[in-house]
Amino acid sequence: MLADPDNYSFEGESKELTVLFSDIRSFTTISEGLNATQLKKLLNDFFTPITGIIFDHSGTIDKYVGDMVMAFWGAPIDDDKHRSHAVLAALEMLDKVEALKPEFREQGFPEVNVGIGINTGVMNVGDMGSTYRRSYTVLGDAVNLGSRLESLTKFYGIRLLVGEDTVKDLDEFLLRRIDRVKVKGKDKAVNCYQPMCLLAAADASLRQRVDAYHGALDCYYSKDWGGAQQKLRALLADEPNTLLYQIYLDRIDEHKNAELPPEWDGAFTHTSK
Repeated sequence: MLADPDNYSFEGESKELTVLFSDIRSFTTISEGLNATQLKKLLNDFFTPITGIIFDHSGTIDKYVGDMVMAFWGAPIDDDKHRSHAVLAALEMLDKVEALKPEFREQGFPEVNVGIGINTGVMNVGDMGSTYRRSYTVLGDAVNLGSRLESLTKFYGIRLLVGEDTVKDLDEFLLRRIDRVKVKGKDKAVNCYQPMCLLAAADASLRQRVDAYHGALDCYYSKDWGGAQQKLRALLADEPNTLLYQIYLDRIDEHKNAELPPEWDGAFTHTSK
């Protein structure tokens, strides 16, 4: 940008970008147990490496809001790989959170966990605000969906959730389909996925578990409740702490004795943000 400033602008434009939201879980409880100095140090020690990871993967920091960090890819510098760069950053961020846990424990800080939501779509990006203060930021429905996906990670008991437009260019990742959802305020259902890891890093056991789960989903969406139950129960026996499997088993218990509408497509409506 410094070498060729005429090719870059902070004027408003609409373009396809990828946005990421990351939020610390149970931050209110964490903050109540720390004084102001301790809380400041915890956040600074957390955001510094997380921000470094985002920068290392060509991301732009949009803002910090309390315990939340928002970033996006594809502006002001064009990035043909904005989807994969965002997901690579997210996976590295999750690894870093695990690495920080013993460091925080030594300092007497509580354990920190995060949820991350990523979405891709056409967004308005530019220098926005007032004559007093402006910031380079992104706006639009695709941005709002990214925030909703981050919130849904708690519901499914996972740490990373991405939208269907993000997975279009993620062939190098092992993806687990999580659900078909209608988020609050939207009538259109969207598929959402969990990037597990790079394909090259996935061992045979993980691939088999993901394949078995997708087989259970195929049964679920075709209303083969018995087949779906059998597959999900087998998965749950091997991974008893996986909330996702239990969510679908509970839904099957509701659906198998109900008369579903002919247009039922398996979409689940979330009524909260």
